[in-house]
Amino acid sequence: MAGQMVKFPANGGTADAYLATPSSDTGPGVIVIQEWWGLTDQIKGVADMFAREGFVALAPDFYHGKGAKIGEPDKAQKLMMEFFQADTASKDAKGAAEYLAGHPSVTSEKVGVIGFCMGGGFALLLSAEGYDAASVNYGIVPSDIDELAPRCGPIVASYGGKDWTTNRVPALREALRAHHVPHDVEVYPAAGHSFLNHKPNGPLLFRPVAKLAHAGPEPAAAADAWRRIEAFFAAHLGD
Repeated sequence: MAGQMVKFPANGGTADAYLATPSSDTGPGVIVIQEWWGLTDQIKGVADMFAREGFVALAPDFYHGKGAKIGEPDKAQKLMMEFFQADTASKDAKGAAEYLAGHPSVTSEKVGVIGFCMGGGFALLLSAEGYDAASVNYGIVPSDIDELAPRCGPIVASYGGKDWTTNRVPALREALRAHHVPHDVEVYPAAGHSFLNHKPNGPLLFRPVAKLAHAGPEPAAAADAWRRIEAFFAAHLGD
């Protein structure tokens, strides 16, 4: 089934999201959180990818119709600042999770979340809000991770060694280990930022990326990261 835009209740009103369902029409639920550009075709492609793997994926439009083109970092940064300063982000996320958990196609009571860059940092924060599994991809690790970790659910995290967001990965690992949070945290030394974005033809797929494992450091890292993410979500979001 092709993905479609839907509306869900949030923050006393409604918000928009891209919903992708598997061919079986049923599966576990996953929230897909955008990069700082907004709800792009690439992020919708990630939702489609999860649907092909048997998940029901919902990608909320956290910018409410706004967005920045790739190559417009100043505009993207402004939108990101508004996103984190607004009181609506966590409420939109809560509404999205409730909508997904109650969707007739979702077969499990468990809901996962995956985010990239800005969305990766937000996914880490949301992990402490009752999600059953979170995939954090090159997101900033907050300074209060020691206080956040006791509330976190299972986390699978992937970082590129050439990316500046890697500097606090040791703190993330230590906090999750200290508080006995199930986790799989990996740094790929030769990969940079956004290495999970397959350029220029959209997101990498789970299984076909195995063919790219020897094509270079970033495709190889992406192939392994998607393998870990799929296995982690399958283990923690199944019935």
